[in-house]
Amino acid sequence: MSDIVIVSGSPSSSSRSERVLYHLGSLAEQKDLSVKHISVKDVDAEDLLFGNFNSPEIKEIARKLEQAKGVIVGTPVYKASYSGVIKALFDILPQDILKNTPVLPLMTGGSPSHLLAIEYALKPLLASLKGQNLKGLYFLDSQLDKTKENPIIDEDILDRTTKQLDYFIEKVKQGDGSFASFL
Repeated sequence: MSDIVIVSGSPSSSSRSERVLYHLGSLAEQKDLSVKHISVKDVDAEDLLFGNFNSPEIKEIARKLEQAKGVIVGTPVYKASYSGVIKALFDILPQDILKNTPVLPLMTGGSPSHLLAIEYALKPLLASLKGQNLKGLYFLDSQLDKTKENPIIDEDILDRTTKQLDYFIEKVKQGDGSFASFL
């Protein structure tokens, strides 16, 4: 069992979103938490496309998410929403897969005009799976450098990220199932 499961919704092999997610995972590991990464690009495309609920791989992903004390979900913004492939994954998982689980939503986008995608697209998706959303993080591409160990190069967003991650880790370590949404 992992304390934290990180789900990347980016189909790209050189993704800013995924780079930030790996960085957050390494920070969580430094605080003595175990972390497991799941990337949609590693899931069999036919299972996603045809909604194969009975796939052993999908069942294993579901098991990892059900046992997680906390989940971080990240995706790039596509057409003012999350990636379609992450939606395909969540569509074939059990409806209450994130029940009472603190979830830190994260999105990356090229412009601030998509900032509300986290509020109007990603958070409702995670709430429909019974996840308990934290405030969340939205990164502009200009605030990130995916070639650096710490890809977050903007000091303001780095400060907000640190605060949100610390709050998330606090909730994960409490792990009592009585998480109240922090909005």
